[in-house]
Amino acid sequence: MSTVYKRHYTREEARALLPQLRKWLDQLSLLRDKLADLDERISRSIGLGDDLGGSHINAYVTALADTKQIFQEFEQREIQIKDVDRGLIDFPAFIAGREVFLCWEKDEEDVEHWHDLETGYSGREKI
Repeated sequence: MSTVYKRHYTREEARALLPQLRKWLDQLSLLRDKLADLDERISRSIGLGDDLGGSHINAYVTALADTKQIFQEFEQREIQIKDVDRGLIDFPAFIAGREVFLCWEKDEEDVEHWHDLETGYSGREKI
């Protein structure tokens, strides 16, 4: 059988990751807000002809690096972030011998849905 993904999750494995995923998603939201704030500050400073100096630029680069590191955590595990704002996550899995995604959103208590690789969120079904 040919598969698209190397790593596949059982429902229990996906469940076990939920506390860490929630933490990473919260961090991504905070970092996005921080980057937006710093971007605005840097843009204002450039518009005023101010010397940017190191603090704003260092903070911006650090926030970008932190964001990249979190995305790499997901990528290393082959877990897909479909929507950061909603915390929509897909885990490659097998159900009835078919390669599918277990589908979870941050406000859900448990991993309770799945969908085909092609259908996406609109094809979500209860496990």
